[in-house]
Amino acid sequence: MSELISYQFEDGIATLTLNNGKVNAISPAVIEAFNQALDQAEKDRAIVIVTGQPGILSGGYDLKVMTSGPENAVNLVAAGSTLARRMLSHPFPVIVACTGHAVAKGAFILLSADYRIGVDGPFQIGLNEVAIGMTMHHVGIELARDRLRRSAFTRSVVNAEMFNPRDAVDAGFLDKVVPAEQLQAAALEAAQHLKKLNMTAHRNTKLKVRKQLLETLDKSIELDRNHLA
Repeated sequence: MSELISYQFEDGIATLTLNNGKVNAISPAVIEAFNQALDQAEKDRAIVIVTGQPGILSGGYDLKVMTSGPENAVNLVAAGSTLARRMLSHPFPVIVACTGHAVAKGAFILLSADYRIGVDGPFQIGLNEVAIGMTMHHVGIELARDRLRRSAFTRSVVNAEMFNPRDAVDAGFLDKVVPAEQLQAAALEAAQHLKKLNMTAHRNTKLKVRKQLLETLDKSIELDRNHLA
């Protein structure tokens, strides 16, 4: 596995840990490593836990890549959107153990998972694209529209409001908040609970529930390629 994402498999649970600098920037190499880790998790028939470094899940896309030219930015966003779609349709449950801040693409990782646990503390979770001068992409809009509470959608996508972990539960970014020292245990407990599911029924139900979203995301990925180019 890549140094950018470590892969640990034990007792039917695969833990994917992002490790790319102090903000865990999502670069093309990180996305490639993420996909390789999901490939392995699928072979292992594992429940997936995605996590980050203490204090941060991810601060979003790698700004060096995003500002290096329009083509590079378009390709990175498309790869990230395709990864989100893959997480949403992954045949086994995907848990995110959010270790702190989750901003922009970091927050979209939360919106692409089946169950999300965050840590309590002075952390920011949300979509800051509009605040930093980026018009929100179609995939981001549709993913947020589907996964966020209606009351939080405009505040998050249009107004770039950031949420603390407790408010992020109400908004729809997280399902549960625990003290930092309990995060790993809470994620493993959730994984053990999800292991009891019938995986065929889980996969088929997930695909049925998300059929319209996945079709919308496929169209949106193409729209973004054309509009961002």
